[in-house]
Parts: sequence; C-alpha cells; structure tokens
Amino acid sequence: MSDHLHLLQDQVYPFDARGIAKRFRHAAIFGALDALNSGERMRFVNDHDPLPLLDQLRNRYGAAVDIQYLKREPGEIVIDFIRS
Repeated sequence: MSDHLHLLQDQVYPFDARGIAKRFRHAAIFGALDALNSGERMRFVNDHDPLPLLDQLRNRYGAAVDIQYLKREPGEIVIDFIRS
C-alpha cells in the first residue's frame, strides 16, 4: 500500500491558515501548493482576505494555479487553489 494518497480531482485538500503561526503561513501554503498534482485543489480558509499572498502566488505560479473565491466575507475567506 502506498504511503502517499492523492485524492480524486473532485475532492479537495483542506488548508486552514488560521491555525498556522503567521511567520510560517506563506511557506506552508507554498509547500502545500507545490505538493499538488495537476487537477488537484486546495481549499484555503482564512480570517482575512490574503491579497499580498495572492500577488505572491500569481508571481510564483502564474497560470499554473487557478484562484477561485468561494466565500469573501469579513472574517471568513474561503478560496480554492487549483493546479493546472
């Protein structure tokens, strides 16, 4: 049995940034996105809109990661990051 399981494309990997120390968040997010295969998605949850992070993601990944807001309300942000 494999030690590493990749989910099907219609499933998501949850990533709740609220439980990660601020100084480690961006590195943890980049690491999680680097681990995704094409077609996989990570559902990102945060307490604020991460606009500087999104700029960094666009610069680092370009079109290789699609950014889709699912919820954009004060105190609750949910974004799907999808690897192409």
